[in-house]
Amino acid sequence: MMESKMRFALLIGALLLGLSSAAKAGRDYPWCVFGGNVGYPGECMYETREQCLASASGRWTSYCDINPRMRFQQQAPRPARPATRPRSDR
Repeated sequence: MMESKMRFALLIGALLLGLSSAAKAGRDYPWCVFGGNVGYPGECMYETREQCLASASGRWTSYCDINPRMRFQQQAPRPARPATRPRSDR
């Protein structure tokens, strides 16, 4: 009886520790699973494309793509400024 209570307490402790570290992450992961029964905005919790593909595998009409938040945070490269010549005073 005592052993089962100890196991239960350890399980709860591990669960709480896992949840608190996930909540502290507070970051956007680069890959998301979309489609199927995932809903909006998708499951954006994958560090690599391979992780995302493994999670989407076997789900009906699910696919992986880049996290839209990450995609639109990237700024387009600025066009090169033309070289300016020094003004000559006449």
